[in-house]
Amino acid sequence: MSESGKKRVLSGIQPSGLLTLGNYIGAMRNFVALQDECECYFTVVDLHAVTVPQDPAALRENTETVAALFVAAGIDPKKAAIFVQSHVSAHAELGWLMTTLAYMGELERMTQFKDKAAGKEAVGAGLFVYPTLMAADILLYDAHLVPVGDDQKQHLELTRDLAIRFNRRYGETFVVPEPYIPEVGARIMSLDDASKKMSKSNPNPNSYIALLDPPDTVRKKIARAKTDSGREVVFDPQHKPEISNLMTIYAQCAGVTLDEVARRFEGKGYGDFKKELAEAVISVLEPLQNTYNQIRSSGEIFDILRDGAQRASSVAEATLRRAKEAMGFLLPK
Repeated sequence: MSESGKKRVLSGIQPSGLLTLGNYIGAMRNFVALQDECECYFTVVDLHAVTVPQDPAALRENTETVAALFVAAGIDPKKAAIFVQSHVSAHAELGWLMTTLAYMGELERMTQFKDKAAGKEAVGAGLFVYPTLMAADILLYDAHLVPVGDDQKQHLELTRDLAIRFNRRYGETFVVPEPYIPEVGARIMSLDDASKKMSKSNPNPNSYIALLDPPDTVRKKIARAKTDSGREVVFDPQHKPEISNLMTIYAQCAGVTLDEVARRFEGKGYGDFKKELAEAVISVLEPLQNTYNQIRSSGEIFDILRDGAQRASSVAEATLRRAKEAMGFLLPK
């Protein structure tokens, strides 16, 4: 436990593109719920972003955007530390120490690495050791819970393995983290293919709803969203995956159950459903966008990030020193 007696939570989002409605429902809204019951650290993981080439201006802009969206989504910087990963140097240093602890075979088995490396002539070493930096991110804060999607569960398992290996080799040093995976709303799928997760990296912009999409863009994207044969609005992920995904989005945005969604649109077709779905999404995004614009125009995000980095550093530096001492490094007096 932390000094406050609360469990600690660490999670991060890459500044490598537009954040989507899937990010909000599946991750950011859960961050907001956790900040009242846990001691939370939420970071923009820019060091992870540069495992693939980034345009410098775009990286700076996206980093500020993601940080501002954390606050706009409802994360209170007085309750949770919001910071940029590279502003806390302990992440890079412990990341190297975790790399020395990991085995080649473990990293080669990472599904995400294999997927991103497939078909490429050359792959950066940073992409290969990405999971050891992620392990450092988590272990620095003695995080008990880590909100992760299905695509990151394998990385968290490696983090657990590295923590256990370190503790056995050098003595009890790290908390072994547990995954936090909400049962509802954890996975919003693509608007053009419900077999794939909604992702900012999808080259088709109509496949996702970006958090900063204006209302008319939201309406157009939902109008074009893929549906199944027939016209009944029923939740049946196996036989009607596309409409089931849209129903999930509606339920999450309107705050109702899937059964209620089915009842509301009984006897109505997909057209009526999509119109109301678009308005439900807009009702969630508009207040978020208004807050985001206020934060960006005021410049207060830089004060928030400075404070967050100071709070994060005080915890991270103590953990790093503990780990280095356990490993036998000669520390400055």
